[in-house]
Formats: sequence, C-alpha cells, structure tokens
Amino acid sequence: MKTITVQEIVSAVRGRLTAGSRETAVGAVSTDSRTVSGGAMFLPIKGEKFDGHDYIDKALDAGAAGCLYTREPETFREGKFYIRVPDTLIAYKDLAAWYRAQFDIPVVQVTGSVGKTTTKEMIACVLSQRFKTLRTEANYNNEVGTPMTLLRLDKSYEAAVIETGMDRAGQIRYLGEMVKPTVAVITNIGDMHIEFLGSRQNILKAKCEIFENLSPDGVAVLNGDDELLRTVTLPQRIVRAGMGEGCGVRVSAVADRGIDGVSCVVTTEKARYALDIPAPGAHMIYPAATAVAVGEALGLTEDEIVRGVAAYEPAGARMRVVQLADDRRLLDDCYNAGPQSMWAALEVLGKSKGRKLAVLGDMAELGDLTVEAHRQIGRLAKELHIDAVIAVGTKAKDIAKESGGQWFATVDEALGAIREAFTPGTAMLVKASHSMHFERITEELSK
Repeated sequence: MKTITVQEIVSAVRGRLTAGSRETAVGAVSTDSRTVSGGAMFLPIKGEKFDGHDYIDKALDAGAAGCLYTREPETFREGKFYIRVPDTLIAYKDLAAWYRAQFDIPVVQVTGSVGKTTTKEMIACVLSQRFKTLRTEANYNNEVGTPMTLLRLDKSYEAAVIETGMDRAGQIRYLGEMVKPTVAVITNIGDMHIEFLGSRQNILKAKCEIFENLSPDGVAVLNGDDELLRTVTLPQRIVRAGMGEGCGVRVSAVADRGIDGVSCVVTTEKARYALDIPAPGAHMIYPAATAVAVGEALGLTEDEIVRGVAAYEPAGARMRVVQLADDRRLLDDCYNAGPQSMWAALEVLGKSKGRKLAVLGDMAELGDLTVEAHRQIGRLAKELHIDAVIAVGTKAKDIAKESGGQWFATVDEALGAIREAFTPGTAMLVKASHSMHFERITEELSK
C-alpha cells in the first residue's frame, strides 16, 4: 500500500476526525489486531459473534497509528487518530474504492458459480508474463477480502486480477463498486447458492451485476458454452470463450490425460495457441481459454500467453495432485463442491490410470435440488466404474445408495475405511463442500 494521509482517509470514508492530526501518514490498513504493523490504521469490523471495537486498544498497543470506529471508545489516546464513521464495513468499501481509483491500470474482475479461483489464478499467471500483477490471495473474495486486496496495490503493480464471490443478490454490485473492472469475467452460471436465489435465472441476474461497474470501453469475457451466458448482451465488447461455434476464442483438439493434465488448441482472430495445461480435468480448457481472451485484450504476445498457461499452479485444495508412497495419488479438491464441479472432478478420476477411489461428501446450499443432485453424482460414479466410493455426511448418503459405496456420517467415522481403501497404485479423489472440512482427510493421508 502506498502511504496516504489521515485527511485523505477522512475524505474517502466521509468520516469525522475526532482526535489526532490530519497530517498523520498511514502505510497499511488492518482488520485484525493480531497482525497490525507500526503506522497502520486499525479498522474494526462487527460480525455475528465478535466486534472488532473490542480490540482497538490492543491494535493501538501493537503500533497502530489510529483507527476508524462506530462505537465510541472509552478513552482517546494521545498521539493516536480516531475517525468516526456510521458503519466501519461501508467505510472499508469507500476507502478501497477511492484507493483503487488512484491507479490507472487494467483490473480484471472474476465471478461465476464455480471455477472463480482457478480462473483468477490462470489469468494472473498469464498476465504475470508481461505485468507485475496483483491477485486475490486464496479466495478472499467478499466484503472484507476484496478491499483488503485492493489496498495492497502500490505503484509497482501494472495489473490486478480480483476474484469476487456472492451468496445473495446485490453482492457483486457492492464489490464491483470497489473493483471498477476494465475486464469483467463470468466463468459460468450453476446451481451454487440456488437455495438463496431460487433459480438459475436469478443467479444469472446477480452475476451480471458485474457489468454495472465495467468501464464503458471495457471487455466482458464470458463462457461461450454456458446456455444462460449466451443470452447476455452489453454495450461493451463481449468475447466468448469455449468449444461452441459462436465462440470468438474457440477450443479444439482437447486431449484429457486425467490426473496428468490437459492439452488443447485455442484459436482466435489473431492467433492459434497450442496450450499445455499442467492441471487435471477437461474443464480446465475454460480457465485457459478465458486467460487467452484476457491476455489478448491486454496486448500480450502468443509466447507470453502460452508460457503463462503452462506456469499455472492450483491454489489451495483445488484439483491439487499429491504424489504419495507406493504410487498412491491423491487428488485434493476438497475446498468446495457443487454439482458441476463434483461431476467434473469425478470425470477426471474416471480417466486416470490404476485403481480409482472417490471420497465424496455433502454438497451444500442446493435447496430443493439437494437429493437429486447427490443421487446423480452417485449414478455417475457407478457409470464411470469408480472402483470404490466412500460417502460422508447426511446428504451424501444418497451418493452411497446410487453408487453402491460405503457411507459414514462423519469424517472421523470414515477415516479408518479410507485408509484401508487407499491401497498402493490407487488414485483417490477427495471432494465435498467446504463445511465438511475434508481437508482433515488430506492432512491425515499426507502424513
């Protein structure tokens, strides 16, 4: 973060300085009193089970130069600044929006039902071949994570790729008001969060809020094979990426090598790219094709784009291949799961060599689709001739029923059976919604 003054902060957040100097310099903003650095501003956020205002004094003790606040502090410390605002979360947004506007660089905003983080990482890998590129860390893609990312910008950055998630209408608009993208990306429209939004049409409408803050001369990059995204029209230029005939960035010659990765050819009006994607799953053609579209829009060369795709590495527990003893291979995709991503992961496993084991858990937030979605995954596992299926969780019982696999209520109950089934030469997929905490399985087996 470049240094800003208290006066600039007061103006950006439309606050009132109640103590301290307007000339004080601030070199960082933190919402966590445990990680506050000297000269930072502490921004207390109130959650359902905590209130950051309780930690203001701790943050000041750690070296914070001052703070924002909504709840009046009992004392005002000499030499520290205090800025009163009606709502600290809104103030965080306003500060990030003002700060983002100080940088005249290309900014890519990514949203979608599944594949956001993978697509964000792929685009960032490509852009990094030409630009010093800021990217969202992990999946810090909400009302707290997005401003935190934007406030990491400094004069050295030449581009940024910002992931934005949602679980309700209005959220993408809120985040986009900070990001102000020059390139807007939607990966797909799926069933994630349908429990809260009611239908895919409503999910499409919520995702399309991204365009409300897209610059007038900006570019929208959309999945050209997504039925709902094909209905989108905009005054800005739209580039569609996929395998269909209507795609300006078109994928062909796909060779799926299972856990060993994917190769394909991507053809545009400008060039023909022979891509080697070092991550499993035929669905990886979509992040790669999207990155080609973004790279071309921002002026990268063919060589830079091809090198960038080849440099991709999965972020966290997303289709991460872990090689273990005795030719055991663990496909760690346990960060999250919806019907589309679960289907894609199973197909990757199905194409892999050797014995195949799927450890699958509950998919959350599917509403009325819950039972049938889990049944379909069970049927797919059977059709793909997965050698063994272990299902974990209340909802996943339907996976076990349809696949003929074993079922356990909890991870703890399932661990013994998983260890026993993970024999030498086995490729094992581990996947469930984040709330199932399947990372415990991968941690145990990786030991």
